Amino acid sequence: MSTTNIILSGTGGQGIVLASRIIAQVAFISGFDVKESELHGMAQRGGSVIGHVRFGDIVYSPTIPAGMADIMVSFEELEALRYLYFLKPEGIVILNRKKVIPAMIQDNEYPNNVEFLIKKQGFNVKYIDAEKIAKNIGNPKVENSVILGYLSIFLPFKETAWHEVITKSVPPKTIELNLKAFNKGRRLAEENAILEQNSGNFDKTAT
Repeated sequence: MSTTNIILSGTGGQGIVLASRIIAQVAFISGFDVKESELHGMAQRGGSVIGHVRFGDIVYSPTIPAGMADIMVSFEELEALRYLYFLKPEGIVILNRKKVIPAMIQDNEYPNNVEFLIKKQGFNVKYIDAEKIAKNIGNPKVENSVILGYLSIFLPFKETAWHEVITKSVPPKTIELNLKAFNKGRRLAEENAILEQNSGNFDKTAT
């Protein structure tokens, strides 16, 4: 298979590093060669953070060249715009409905039409309000597991592999909650895929 490239974008404190490592580990135990790296902006909470995950038969470099990412998973809206240049034409953006206002801009300067701006460039946007789902489950801190669940249907890994890695990666007392969050995200993505298939608009990433 050719290399599949995933970009994760967000801000400090959102768990980008852990999410990247979970994806990489799931790919590894699924039999793929994997490379993974993270790049950090400002060190403090709220600074820009980006993760690269690449998997395939043989992967030579841990970083994704501009214009080569199949999927972007953005944990924050503005960070999606910041790193769109990594995506292939018509690439998939899993966009979390969350705004973290950077210190250098005012609230009224933050764009309110991020989804439109991304779609305007030809990308395939999948919008998810992961924090709302996590709160309904009982803890907003499992927001990332909801996002990983949503991502999972676009990747060639068994659901059991995801469960195994998540179980080993989160604190023992939060395992059940994180797995529930993952399953909620996955079910939502499956339901949305059925709706999009029925309307003729569903695309899976090339692998």
